[in-house]
Amino acid sequence: MSSTATATKKQQASSGPVLDWAAGHGPVTGALSATTGAFAVATTGAATHMPPGWALAVGAAGALGHTIVGLRVRNAGRTLATRAASWLVGAGWTTWAMTHGPLTWAALGSLATMGVGIGAAARSSALFEEAREEEAIAAERRQVAADLSADRRAIAAEWVDRIARVCSITVRVVGVEQWETGAGYSIDAELPAGGATWNKIAAESARLSADARLPHGCTATASPGVHQGRVIIDVTTVNVLEQERTYPSDYGPLSVHTGIPWGYRTNAEQILAYLREQCALIVGPTGSGKTNMVHSILAGFARADDILTWVIDLNAGSAGLPWVLPALNGEIKAEDGTAVRPGIDWLAGTYDEAMTMLDTAVRVAKQRKMGYQDVLSRANTDLLPISAKVPQIMLVIDEGAEILASPDRHVRKLGDKILEVIRIARAMGIRTVLTALGATGSVLSNLMIRREAKVRVALTGGEKEGMDLSKMFPGSRGLRVEQAPYKGAGFMGTPESPAALFKAWRILPNQVREIIAATSERHPTLDTVSAKAAGPAYARRWDSERTAWMREQATPDVAGTFGTGDSGLKLSAFNRPEQAPVSPEDEMLRQFREQIDAQFGTAPEPQGPERDDGPPAAGGLNLSALRGEQDSPAQQAALALLLAAGREGTGASAISRALSEEHGTSRQTVVGWLRDWVKDGTAVRVGEGTKARYVHRQHAPEQPPES
Repeated sequence: MSSTATATKKQQASSGPVLDWAAGHGPVTGALSATTGAFAVATTGAATHMPPGWALAVGAAGALGHTIVGLRVRNAGRTLATRAASWLVGAGWTTWAMTHGPLTWAALGSLATMGVGIGAAARSSALFEEAREEEAIAAERRQVAADLSADRRAIAAEWVDRIARVCSITVRVVGVEQWETGAGYSIDAELPAGGATWNKIAAESARLSADARLPHGCTATASPGVHQGRVIIDVTTVNVLEQERTYPSDYGPLSVHTGIPWGYRTNAEQILAYLREQCALIVGPTGSGKTNMVHSILAGFARADDILTWVIDLNAGSAGLPWVLPALNGEIKAEDGTAVRPGIDWLAGTYDEAMTMLDTAVRVAKQRKMGYQDVLSRANTDLLPISAKVPQIMLVIDEGAEILASPDRHVRKLGDKILEVIRIARAMGIRTVLTALGATGSVLSNLMIRREAKVRVALTGGEKEGMDLSKMFPGSRGLRVEQAPYKGAGFMGTPESPAALFKAWRILPNQVREIIAATSERHPTLDTVSAKAAGPAYARRWDSERTAWMREQATPDVAGTFGTGDSGLKLSAFNRPEQAPVSPEDEMLRQFREQIDAQFGTAPEPQGPERDDGPPAAGGLNLSALRGEQDSPAQQAALALLLAAGREGTGASAISRALSEEHGTSRQTVVGWLRDWVKDGTAVRVGEGTKARYVHRQHAPEQPPES
């Protein structure tokens, strides 16, 4: 405490209590002030032989002045009379005391009696004014309520008639609530006896909206009430979905327990996604605003202090790059000039990195089950308590539903890992957000997705193809694509909120950068138990070797590598020239090809539309034979193995064994490929029965036996 403040307090303590001279008088202080003032004037006037009539004139002026002021502020007549009488009584006593002497017992006694009377009258008038003011406020409120009730009664009567006319149901409206946003109102109605349900009203949503002459984009939707005999009808009168609203500029902290905002309903209120135990599925065709919504979801996860976000996007990582590159390239700095952390915790843009991420997620889930048994026991729960110290991991997989439904076995291995994470990691705090291009049977055919992804979003943008809302939201009726023709608009349903219209915010690129900077210090770190299970695969996720593709924007597998890591068959025939970057490995590979050409007389690469499809010269190793496009990477790898086998050739069993681990290819599939290649001349069959083998035409003898 400063010396000045100490001195001031000591001065106040020594001089007694501080008086507030600006404060108004109450009944006691007002009466005391009046009596002491009258006594002082009377004593001074008597000593100086002041004319007594002056005191009476001053009292009359005071009474007149207070009456005028009271009329201006609209005081009650009782208050005006009390104040005027106080002035006149005080002036009369002062005049009498100046004439007969103020120091007599009669004068002092009458002065005391006058003070008590003035105080009692002032208190009575103050109480009357308070009661009068409260009554005026209450009357105003009653008038407002009466006007509002009249409006509500009119709405209730209108909708009772409308529901009876459209749905043939006579309901009784219990209440009407106007939305604070001014975008509509809700009607709470009681269904009639006889088995009527709210579904019958929900099925007539379109007809009710048309009958009410609602604007385009506004609906009348029904949902269950407090019990099965009640129904809530939400009526939208202002189409907020046609407005483009940017992501809220408040980047304050969020939590997985309090919900993550994903957009807003037709009543302009935010809708929250609770993902502690639920997975999410987002579908939307091209141009519907799905990518923008993914960025909005990533923004909400970045704001949470108990969520780590891992992103898989096999389309060159495009969904996560805006959240990573500004931080990795040093384009964003904190206020103190230090570097910031990426907006997401891990990004996989290649098949190998995605598989590494999913394997890590499985190990983390299993390690958490073992390492946190004491925590679960103390908390008396089977759900791992999620906090900033033990964060939840959210896996956002762009077009993940398509991965699950892919016919390619190589890709479906990723899908199997995704399903494993969904199946085993709920209690341990690892959940997924999958996206898809449409709400089709192939996407929603997986039971695990239908069971676990209870948070569902269908961004329509007016697109009808591939938008089967009945499959996306089973049990919901009255949902039509035409209701959401705007980009970023669609339907969203959660276990806490039934499927209904909503719209995602528009998040701008500069907002992404702002959120990265604002939330950098808020991101949690992986707990020790999970980090031990994740190992080097997680710890080295931002190493320059593993993030080089982000900066170079190179497509995955440009070197034609089949398999993971460095162990794989690398042949230039699998490269497209426009994709090959200039790197030491590519330069070494180019020199290797030149040596082969010089030693074996490799056939020239085809140029232009003309190419020689005839058999190459015997003895030449024609690497361009692999240039022809095959149906899948597995088939390309099989052809490469056939070519690498040379003159000895190989069989279906050997090829299937080599491909089974990486591509999951069966022997029967390889046999079919070999038969096709024999028919089109790509391969030659040598031998019969169990000794049969297949030789690429490059290495076939001059007179191969008949197949």
